[in-house]
Amino acid sequence: MEGALRRTLNLSQPDDIYNAIVDAHKGLSDEEGRVFDARLILLLVNHIGDEAVIREALTAAAAAP
Repeated sequence: MEGALRRTLNLSQPDDIYNAIVDAHKGLSDEEGRVFDARLILLLVNHIGDEAVIREALTAAAAAP
């Protein structure tokens, strides 16, 4: 395992990133939004490249309230 899932804030401008994600969905249907999300997730998973971290993130996301 290369590293553990980082759970502390790691963005200098998190609101800007959130707004960019929201803006990217503007004009998309629900289905197009889900396809966009899937593509974004796969791109980020590939960028992370650490299977242990990705699996830890999957577990954390499934356990979230």
